Amino acid sequence: MNSIRSSLVAMLIAAFTLITFLAALNGYLSSMAEAQRLMDNQLKHAADLLVAISSPQGPAIIAPAGDGDFAFQVWRNNELLLKSASAPEAIISDFSTGFRYANFSGYRWRILVQSGPDETWYVVAERADLRHILAEKVVLESILPLLLWLPVAAILIWVLVGWGLRPLRDLSAQINLKRSDDLESVHYDDPPTELVQLVDSTNSLLARLSAAFDREKHFAAHAAHELRTPLSVLKVHLHNLSLDLPAGNTALAHANAGVERMHHLVEQILDLNRTNPEVIKANFRTLDLHSLSQRVTASSWPAFSLKDQNLSLNGDAVSMLGDEGLLETLLQNLLDNANKYTPIGGDIRVTVRNLDGKPQLLVEDSGPGVAAEHQERVFERFYRATNEEQAEVSGAGLGLAIVQHIVALHNAEISLGESCFESGLAVTVNFPSMVSGVSP
Repeated sequence: MNSIRSSLVAMLIAAFTLITFLAALNGYLSSMAEAQRLMDNQLKHAADLLVAISSPQGPAIIAPAGDGDFAFQVWRNNELLLKSASAPEAIISDFSTGFRYANFSGYRWRILVQSGPDETWYVVAERADLRHILAEKVVLESILPLLLWLPVAAILIWVLVGWGLRPLRDLSAQINLKRSDDLESVHYDDPPTELVQLVDSTNSLLARLSAAFDREKHFAAHAAHELRTPLSVLKVHLHNLSLDLPAGNTALAHANAGVERMHHLVEQILDLNRTNPEVIKANFRTLDLHSLSQRVTASSWPAFSLKDQNLSLNGDAVSMLGDEGLLETLLQNLLDNANKYTPIGGDIRVTVRNLDGKPQLLVEDSGPGVAAEHQERVFERFYRATNEEQAEVSGAGLGLAIVQHIVALHNAEISLGESCFESGLAVTVNFPSMVSGVSP
């Protein structure tokens, strides 16, 4: 994941390093030039001193040996009068006043030639390599601390950039602390100029989401409630009509089945609306998941008996935190799905157990199952993954959507897989442990 802070720090360090390098390079060149100038001045002073102390009439003599880094010669009328031990007998430079470089005695030398009275020439020389080493040492000792302080500068930049991004972190923390049902505007007192547009855009988005959820909630609730009354009237009329028609009338049976499907759809829409986080005020309490499953499977038994299906419940008492009504709806929807898609004479097994300290609900059937490419989408509202064998199964595609909402309300996890039978679907719901608790 990209980080604004890391990117800013990297760019600032790169810019700082480049500027430091250019400044150091410029300082190095300037300092080297200044060091050369100072050393040339020393050569000139040495030449002036040599002029002052040398005797024009003196014989050619060799001065006491030095350390080999400095040499001089005194010439008059092309005759060597005086030289240092490190200087050769031959002329080391032509007789023209000024600075230059020359090679002798296996080294390169910086030379100054200066003229005197009576055709006297004074030549002083200093080893160029030693001059360079000395100058470079002085310059590097001034630049090296600057380079060594680069890591400190990087740490300082990291801290300062983090401090500068603090308003963005504060805004992010405030948004992260909002509950899933909290669509109120974000309040940020005196935000920085760069964050004003972000805060305004976030609040505008929250306002649009709130309005969209309200419209959806009100539409679903009003539509479901408005449909209940005509459905109830239609049921009464169908009952009265059944009294005038012979028993087993096919058209009447289809009409009753259609009304029942419509009634079931209306109840599912109401369930889906009630399980929205912003509506429900769940009062979780400790309950026995196995005992709850016993009640739901017992009440569902007649539907399974009509299809000669085998419904079984396995497991022992398992305590958990949750809403009893919602958990009953969850299991009932899972059993309704299993009843619809399991063929006549098939098997449905409900298992309640404690797995690693966490309650687990497992519903398995011997139906056709759900293909892997459809398993992610079956939790979408009104989506139905059907094949030719399942085409005759009635339903609106809301059962698993309701199940997923209830699972989310309990901070649980749901997954689909293969059942323990030769074919079929296994739906596993893993609830959080009693220690971690569940937030309403």
